[in-house]
Amino acid sequence: MGYTTSAAIMLAAGIGIPILAALNASLGRHLGSPASAAVVLFIVAFAAALATALVTGPAPLARFATAPREGFLAGLFVAFYVLSITWVAPQFGVGNAVIFVLLGQMISFAVIDHFGLFGAAQHSLSLLRASGIGLMALGVVLTLKG
Repeated sequence: MGYTTSAAIMLAAGIGIPILAALNASLGRHLGSPASAAVVLFIVAFAAALATALVTGPAPLARFATAPREGFLAGLFVAFYVLSITWVAPQFGVGNAVIFVLLGQMISFAVIDHFGLFGAAQHSLSLLRASGIGLMALGVVLTLKG
């Protein structure tokens, strides 16, 4: 997959994060339970992911039993994100919630990339790269002030 296609997919995913937060927060208010809204989200997400896996070739699912156990922690991070954004966003605001998520993502990706954690490609944290992350963080903070 090329750079442009990858960038477009990730841009769409980024656009979807605040939409997910707003929709699930609204569902949580309607149901009277952020946790129940998260359950509904995960049922729909599971169905979509399963359908995609079946269409693109179910053979990799057979390797589930031999997968590294730490990989399953990703599900806990997704659950934490969905539960926290669904719980916090109605009072804190979707924008504020997503802004702090972005700050956390910048900190996390810098550490993961610098050390090549979890099998990620290693990209050292150069002064130029740290400056770029700092400018992004400053932009996020300025957005809070606006």
